[in-house]
Amino acid sequence: MSRIIARKDPGVFRTQAIEVKASPEVLCYTPVGNPLGFAQMQAMRQPIEIDNPERFDIVAANLGVSVDLSLTWQQRQFRVLIRQKRIDQSDSVLKLISGYVPAHELRVPLLPVMTELAEELLIEGSHGWLQGSYLDTWLPTPYAPGLPRCKRYSFKLSPRHCGTRPVLCRELHLIERPRAYVHLPTNSLQLVYAMQLELPENCANMTLLHADERLNGSSGELIVEMDYQKPEIFLAELRDGKATGELFSLVGGELQLRRPKNPWLSESLAAQDGWVVSAQRCDWSEGLTRL
Repeated sequence: MSRIIARKDPGVFRTQAIEVKASPEVLCYTPVGNPLGFAQMQAMRQPIEIDNPERFDIVAANLGVSVDLSLTWQQRQFRVLIRQKRIDQSDSVLKLISGYVPAHELRVPLLPVMTELAEELLIEGSHGWLQGSYLDTWLPTPYAPGLPRCKRYSFKLSPRHCGTRPVLCRELHLIERPRAYVHLPTNSLQLVYAMQLELPENCANMTLLHADERLNGSSGELIVEMDYQKPEIFLAELRDGKATGELFSLVGGELQLRRPKNPWLSESLAAQDGWVVSAQRCDWSEGLTRL
């Protein structure tokens, strides 16, 4: 049975459209226009076309961020995926942890990455819920005090190499070098940050859960839920750098094999042409080659 851990007012969300200028050497984005509410942003997320995937100048509906998260557990290598029902695209996919960037953080997109990780990646140990840190900075604890924090253990995040070409917000280089692409079906600019997740060695009975949001049609609230019966965090195993096709959940310190029906992967694992991804989603066998 699911448990409600938070309620949010979607009306407080504001972002801006993004002017995106790309060349074969660099991509630069600049927030433009008036602040947009969630419904206004969604209305702009309509399919577009780009003639030259290496050189273009467009206005995208929004900036999104994702985390390509690696995990080493019991000397085995995994990539972390979550399952999401995408109402705006009428499908269900396994995807990277991701979210929209609010207006006040468009120039520092690493901050909403930290927020998304804190909000979506829940790790419970025998002494409570683990807080995480990125390098020397603690992640927020959005569900305290409802999920009491473990004071003995924490998890750590560190950067991995990702993008090879520079990305700028106006004149400011994003020093973490995220991978960037414009997603044509949703007219959005996406930044993918690569990170390594390190779990504490001596923390017993760890369980990984995903906190999922849904809109309550009657109240208009965003409801945040987690469900022990449906952890919705999937660990895709890699051996010698290649995905095996096997998926697991980590429950009570044990890996449990998962077999979701008809799995699809999100567009972040689809083929990228220059700065552009044109696929709505990605076939399972094809996407595994890019994990």
